[in-house]
This record gives sequence, C-alpha cells and structure tokens, in this order.
Amino acid sequence: MSNSTKYIFVTGGVTSSLGKGIISASLAKLLQERGYTVTIQKLDPYINIDPGTLNPYEHGECYVTNDGAETDLDLGHYERFLNVPTSQSNNVTTGRIYQSVMDKERRGEFLGKTVQVIPHITNEIKERIQILGKSGDYEIVITEIGGTVGDIESLPYIESVRQMMWEFPDDCLVVHLTLVPYLAAAGELKTKPTQHSVKALLEVGVQPDILVCRTEHPLDNSIRKKIARFCNVNPTAVIESIDADSIYKVPLLMQHEELDKVVLQKLDLPAKGAIELTAWKNFLDRIENPKRTVKIGLVGKYIELKDSYKSIAEAFVHAGAFNECEVDLKWIHSEKITLDNVAEELGELDGVLVAPGFGSRGIRGKITSIQYVRENNIPFFGICLGMQCAVVEFARNVIGWNDAHTTEISEDCDHPVITIMEEQKKIMDMGGTMRLGAYKCKLSAGSHVAEAYNQEVVKERHRHRYEFNNKYMAEFEKHGMIATGKNPETGLVEVVEIPEHPWFVGAQFHPEYKSTVENPHPLFIAFVKASMKNAE
Repeated sequence: MSNSTKYIFVTGGVTSSLGKGIISASLAKLLQERGYTVTIQKLDPYINIDPGTLNPYEHGECYVTNDGAETDLDLGHYERFLNVPTSQSNNVTTGRIYQSVMDKERRGEFLGKTVQVIPHITNEIKERIQILGKSGDYEIVITEIGGTVGDIESLPYIESVRQMMWEFPDDCLVVHLTLVPYLAAAGELKTKPTQHSVKALLEVGVQPDILVCRTEHPLDNSIRKKIARFCNVNPTAVIESIDADSIYKVPLLMQHEELDKVVLQKLDLPAKGAIELTAWKNFLDRIENPKRTVKIGLVGKYIELKDSYKSIAEAFVHAGAFNECEVDLKWIHSEKITLDNVAEELGELDGVLVAPGFGSRGIRGKITSIQYVRENNIPFFGICLGMQCAVVEFARNVIGWNDAHTTEISEDCDHPVITIMEEQKKIMDMGGTMRLGAYKCKLSAGSHVAEAYNQEVVKERHRHRYEFNNKYMAEFEKHGMIATGKNPETGLVEVVEIPEHPWFVGAQFHPEYKSTVENPHPLFIAFVKASMKNAE
C-alpha cells in the first residue's frame, strides 16, 4: 500500500529532554526549504486530556493554538521554526485517545466487541496520526512521540508506529534520537546507551532508519561505524547532533550533517530546491552580533522553571534580533518583590514585563513592580494576568480605590475591577473551558499598539477566565488609563495603555504565542524598542 503523504516518526531513547522537538522542527524546516509542505504533531503519553490543567512546574508553559487547543510547548517550537500555525490535530495525548475510544464504546460503535489496546487503541492512534496527512495540506507529516522508548506509557504509540511501518513500508520512516555520553574519567564517548536504546526499539518490532546522536563532542568515523554496525543502520544515517548554544543553530547543524538528504533518499523523494535559509542566517547573524544590549526584567511566579515562559523568552530573542539588540533577560520572582526592595530589583532595568499566571501567589509583588515602573517611567508590558495586575494597581494608587482587586482573588471587594467573564460563571470543569484561541481586537488610532501593528484590526490568542470590568471604564479613562484595544463584537477590553507614560501597555491576550523567527511579534518589537530608547 502507498500513501500520497509521507510519515516521519521521531522517537527518543536513553533520557528525556534530548531535544526531540528541536530536531523535529529543524528537520521540518530543512524539508520546507526544499519545497515540501510539512507539519509536525506531538503525541504525548500522559493521561491528561491536554496540558491545560497541568501545573507549569510539571510541564512548562501551556501553548495555545488559533483554534483554541491547549497543547504541549513543543508546538511553540514547531510554529517558531516553520512559521505555519498548528491546530487541535497537532497534539494528541493518551487521555484524549482513551476518551475517544471509550466514547465510541458507549455509543456502541464496536458492536459489543471486547475493547482492547490492540486493535482499538492503536487504531485510534493511527487515525490521529493520519488526520493531518489526509487533510491534503501536507506532503510530509512529522510525528514526535513524547517520552522515551521503554516507557510503559509509550508502548501503544510505538506499536502504532510498527503497524504503520508494516502497512505503508514505502511511506514511513523512523528517526531515533539518542545520547552518546562522554565519560570524562575514561576520556571517551560511549555508544552502549545508544545500542541499548535501539535494542529496546527492536524488541517491540521497530527498526530505526536514522539515528540522531546527541553529544558534547564530535563523533569520529570509527564511532559512527560502530553505532551503524550494532544498530543495523547505514553509517550515513548516523547523524551527529552536537550541543549548540542556540536552538536556532540546530537546522544549520542538521543541514551540515545532511539529515534532510538522508530522509528524502530513504522516502524516495526528490531533493527539490537547494537550501538557502537566507532569512534564517541573517537572523542568527543578528543574534550573534548585536549592536547594543538592553536589560529587561521578566517578573513572574514560575521563575524556577524557565520553560513556564518559553514563548515569552523566545519572543524576546526574535524582537531583539529585529532591533539588532541583545535582550538580557533578568528573571525576577514576583514573590520576592516588596516595597522595600523593588527599587533595588528593578531600578537598573530598561524595561519590565509582568508575566501571565493564575492564582493569588506572587500577586502582591507583581502589583508593587507595576507601581514602581509606572511611577518611574520605565517601559512596561503586561500580559494576561500582568495586564489585570496593572488595572488593579492603577485603581488602587491612581484612582484611590484601596480595596480594588480581581474577583479571582477577592470575590467580595467593593471595586472588582477585574471580574469573571459572563460565559464562565456557570462553568464547573477546569479543563479546556477558558476563553481559548484567536479573537479579533480593534485598535484605537494613535495608540502605542496601533502604531506597533500598523493596522486597525488584529487577531490574537487568548487563555483566560477573567476580564476588565467595563462598568469602571469611564473612571479609568478619566484618570488616564485608556482601553486602546477592544473585541469588536463583545466590547471586551483587550488592551490598556497610559498615554502619558513613555510606553505602558497591558494586553489581555498572549502575543508571545504568535512570534516566530520570520515574523517577530510587533508588540515585542515595539516594547524592546521603547526599552532601548529608555536605556539611551
């Protein structure tokens, strides 16, 4: 049997966090440069329906797509590298697979048969893998399988890969990412972990076609040949993935290793156009040779795990490169900010971003930070909860409502300037029930945001339950905080600004999700520019 779509599976062995997402995105970028339409999906072996209810300390940030899917942060890498939006179909969890199979069983679709992992669960997985291929939009679908080979929870996914390799032998290929550690005491690279990892794959019936070996030191020919011999692959299919100081260098490293050529050869696809990557190389050149540095504080409550703010950190890399400037991010824990130390913590900064989040922990520090930057004319950017804290701070310290708060934290305050959205009031379930996905926002002419976007209506992604309380709008505007972005259909306040301040912008949406290497986000570009001006 043959497909019009080719399927590439990326598995991992030895240890997690080897960078399957970056390898998948880099390979996809190279194939895209060759002229192929490519997308990437992530299969996650955990039983949660989606990452939406997971603590950021557990899983890093929850990435949101245009169509409102709460997904794994790897989808952010896919979009940043490919400059193509992902969707609900690009992230599937075991929880979603089982939920779908059980729903079918309840509806009687299996005609009373005993429901089993094989064939029912594996059929569902194969169906999900092929949804993007059957859409007709992509010639190549790369599927990254979370976890490591040998994990109990990954077995149904690996079995599904085995079945697809058997059903479509000419259209499927497995790239296995593994580790070749360096033992300092022995002074040599060790291939045994890779051999064991491949052996674990072979035990479940899958022979990898290509091995990508993460390593701190270059692999010489003798090591490559040894790995090839023990793992049943061609020496040209042993690809070195040496540690890089920037994830954006990985596509060039993979191009140098000819990963894309080996993949196309094995899939019997022509190597169409030559790979130029001109814009990519220019971007890297700007990262490596900035003309100046700007120091920006990121105030958040999940600072211990920087992956909690992955998209924000990357958006600063993109905007910095655009402005030919290095953004030196200072990570500041909002719980540690007090009136006594705020000047010391924020005084040397050129700009401050107050990050999104949920719950009461660290709120006081966020509000104190915002008061300091507002009063000292330091450029400010607030995202989601950061914007809401800016509204609370302004109500308390400018309008004079000392008890003003968000009803997320204080339900009985006299001035609930941030309140739960009307459609959220009756919702009891936590997962997948927020205001999610892309919505329109109409911008006020002459505002900082309108100037940044250079257009009147934009679409941005959301993930929230609470909103600006419009009954207080007149009072805010009278005192100098203006709503400069609103949803044209509902009147929901999307952006607030203080025109008297050099650059003070709070956005209810998450602009960081849409920033890519080729299209840095306009608000991050404008904020970095304002911070540079402040530095001067």
